[in-house]
Amino acid sequence: MSAEGLRLAQTKMSQAGVPQAAIDVFSHYYAQLEEGATGLISEDSITPLTEVDHLDDTEVDPEAARQALSQTVLIKLNGGLGTSMGMDRAKSLLTVRDGKTFLDLIVDQVRRARAQHQVRLPLLLMNSFRTVDDTRAALAAHEDLAVDGLPLDFLQNLEPRLRADDLTPVEWPDDPSLEWCPPGHGDVYTALEASGILTTLLEQGYRYAAVSNSDNLGAAPDATLAGWFAASGAPYAAELCRRTAADRKGGHLAVRVSDGQLILRDTAQTAPEEMHHFTDEHRHPYFHTNNLWWDLEQLAATLAERDAVLGLPLIRNTKNVDPADPSSPEVIQIESAMGAAIEVFPGATAVVVGRERFLPVKTTNDLLLLRSDVYEVGEQGTVDRTVERAPLVDLDSSYYKRIRDFEARFPAGAPSLREATALTVHGDWTFGADVVVRGEVTLEDRGPQTVPDGTVLS
Repeated sequence: MSAEGLRLAQTKMSQAGVPQAAIDVFSHYYAQLEEGATGLISEDSITPLTEVDHLDDTEVDPEAARQALSQTVLIKLNGGLGTSMGMDRAKSLLTVRDGKTFLDLIVDQVRRARAQHQVRLPLLLMNSFRTVDDTRAALAAHEDLAVDGLPLDFLQNLEPRLRADDLTPVEWPDDPSLEWCPPGHGDVYTALEASGILTTLLEQGYRYAAVSNSDNLGAAPDATLAGWFAASGAPYAAELCRRTAADRKGGHLAVRVSDGQLILRDTAQTAPEEMHHFTDEHRHPYFHTNNLWWDLEQLAATLAERDAVLGLPLIRNTKNVDPADPSSPEVIQIESAMGAAIEVFPGATAVVVGRERFLPVKTTNDLLLLRSDVYEVGEQGTVDRTVERAPLVDLDSSYYKRIRDFEARFPAGAPSLREATALTVHGDWTFGADVVVRGEVTLEDRGPQTVPDGTVLS
């Protein structure tokens, strides 16, 4: 049945106007799925990456850094809806601080870097079919942002979700949009090439790309990093951070035993019985930030050599076709990770950067911290920590997971957390204005409660 499934999927993609390159990549992964590939990377097939350059230990000439940034394009992955927080539009349109969204702050960072270094620095967003309309409407307010000859965005490809029982494209007449999914952020390479934007960038003299997630405001334009990457001569580089006990979920780089090549291993590629190795911050001391640097010339050459199929490791993602209905058919989404491309490029490298380069917002716990006085917006548009260490925040997911519920329980904004080490909330608590948290605070579930205005919790 799977051969027929592939034919049906290819036809469905073609009829939807999906580029042939994306269909070829999908077909590559479909064959692996048909063969029973899981994408798992065993611990005995890798050795931990323990020796890596630190940006703090390198010296970059300021003019060389400016020159490298002048040849750099900033690419932001903007395909997520923030569904884990109950959102139904682009996550980058969520208000973060001072009435500004992620997208507003990214635009501020780009403008300030342009002014400081006198560079063009184009901004390119990779939107999905679910985020493109809202994002373009928001960008319309920034009339001077686009660089001549370049768009502000390009579209991530889409692919059919496959029934788990027979690998045919699922049909869901109640909501046909649920029959489709984006193919993971590993699609960025295919989408850049198929859209023609990669060729355009090279024709206009751009040599490097700095790539990151739009919900990570730490990944601001950085001339020093651009200069370091240009001087390295590497085709590809990943930014890493030192792991702590709190960094147990993120992927990490490792060295493949068979050929000594750097590879990325993510949670979904780790067997349950080996998760104790994966989460050991001493065994694997650095985590992968998903901030990447590419040499566009070498990327274009590799894509041409491989007919646009980089062959990144498969990620098999199983879900219900309707996330709100657990009785709906199980489907498989074929995905790949952008950072897995490190194994495609001999000579690829990595660099350890400061924790300030990694500020993702995946949950409302992260959002509360970013909105609090633990952070402030600096002169370069970056979100800077105001204390030595950010406190741990753990809000009861029954009441705070969805952004609407979260906002209702902090109507006056975030409490002061500068003097806190941890805030744990069990149950339904609504916070008044000017609340201060000091030290380690736990609120227990006692039914719906209110923290009065001006309260000091300690």
